Amino acid sequence: MRPAFGGLALLAATLLCVATSPAQSANTVQTATPVTRPATGPSTPADSSTIAGGQQQLYTASGQNGAQATSDTFKGSIIDGKATGTVLDLSLDDAIQRGLRQNLGLFLQTTAQQNANGQRLEQLQALLPTATANASIQVQQINLAAFGLKFPGIKPIIGPFQVVDFRAYLTQNLINVSALQNYLAAKHNFASARLTAQDARDLVVLTVGNAYLLAVADAARIDAVQAELATSKISLDQATAAHDAGTSPRLDVLRAKVDYQNEQQNLISTKNQFEKDKLALARTIGLPLDQAFRLSDQAPFSQFAQLDPDTAVAQAIKNRKDLQAAAEQLKAAQSEKKSAFASQLPVASFSGDFGDQGTTAGHSHSTYSATGEVKVPLLQIAKTRGQEAVAQSQFAQAQARLSDQLQQVNADVRDSLLDIQAATKLVEATHSNLELANEALNEAQQRFHAGVSDNLPVSQAQTQTEMANDQYIGALYQHNVAKLSLARALGVAQTNYKDFLGGK
Repeated sequence: MRPAFGGLALLAATLLCVATSPAQSANTVQTATPVTRPATGPSTPADSSTIAGGQQQLYTASGQNGAQATSDTFKGSIIDGKATGTVLDLSLDDAIQRGLRQNLGLFLQTTAQQNANGQRLEQLQALLPTATANASIQVQQINLAAFGLKFPGIKPIIGPFQVVDFRAYLTQNLINVSALQNYLAAKHNFASARLTAQDARDLVVLTVGNAYLLAVADAARIDAVQAELATSKISLDQATAAHDAGTSPRLDVLRAKVDYQNEQQNLISTKNQFEKDKLALARTIGLPLDQAFRLSDQAPFSQFAQLDPDTAVAQAIKNRKDLQAAAEQLKAAQSEKKSAFASQLPVASFSGDFGDQGTTAGHSHSTYSATGEVKVPLLQIAKTRGQEAVAQSQFAQAQARLSDQLQQVNADVRDSLLDIQAATKLVEATHSNLELANEALNEAQQRFHAGVSDNLPVSQAQTQTEMANDQYIGALYQHNVAKLSLARALGVAQTNYKDFLGGK
């Protein structure tokens, strides 16, 4: 039973290792926390504490500061289509592509980009000519006496008469430094929103990858628990046969039956968790929740070639879209600072109109006007000083955030590299421990079968073997989480996740 589980544990660990989601900006691999269970109780279907740690790790690897709110948006989606009534084969690539089309977090980031583009166009209009047209027909009758005008022999009532006017108007700012800087700030904000939307694609890959691989891990864990259940059944049958033969007490049968029923409970919990994680995957990629699907991909474990930290940091600084977005935010704050200063400068503008005016369209004549204007702010010192103070504080904040982001990217890369080294050693240690536990279990079963001892050592050895399996799964999980975190830290999660996971 244990040899059969070796491959399953390997698979489960590899899949569990990616179980993560995005939200902050530090890559810290959690220490392997094995599932431990007493001999009298069911084990957890998966290493929940390790999974939670890995999920937090991918949240921190995302480079986002929205924390829980941001990560929750990437767990949702817009439903695409209806359930087909057939079983859908879903590969990891299929799931990621669906997520890149339907994930809610990416959709919200895309609409934020559209909003920033709209604001940019609004600011641009202040620098462009504005033209309008107007057509009017006016009918009037005037009482001259109401204005104090009385002329002998002239009736005080004039009219009614009409005026027909067809006219076009044009305005253009000639010199407006503040409006120019406002446009540049909006342009940089749009560039930042576009880069953030691109960065969100990495977060979708991490979130969808987490959901998919966690579900695959559950499936592998079901196979593992079934193998453990089969071993418990063998021990129960041996204890029952020995008791019937009068060579062992009833206590051995009761102890073996408790172990067997614990494994049955464990299997129920594991299957339930598998179905819940499949629902979470469907939510992430926009599948209808009543759509049946099977997971067609696995994630094999592979060693990772260590990178030079300085080279990796340089690559991350070049690739990270969130870092580039922060740089654009700094440029926007700088333009807003210049705009605040320029609000006290003169503004030169031109306005004019040209049209056709007369009593009727057939009895009219062209008319026009042209005006050049210079406005000079005089007494708005407090307003200008206040705007400059606000803009300066925002610029200082953006500058500090960019500086910290640079250091965080550096730390993300170096943390992930250290985590990969540590997790590799943990894999080796826990694998050796698993082999020893399997050997101890085999020895205990042989001693009980030979009548040398009771089945208490068998029960204890089963518990130790399950703990060793969970520790091995946790170590493999950490190893892959560290690799995914490094892919995120380098800004290549969307394009190179297979290279880091060692997939097909």
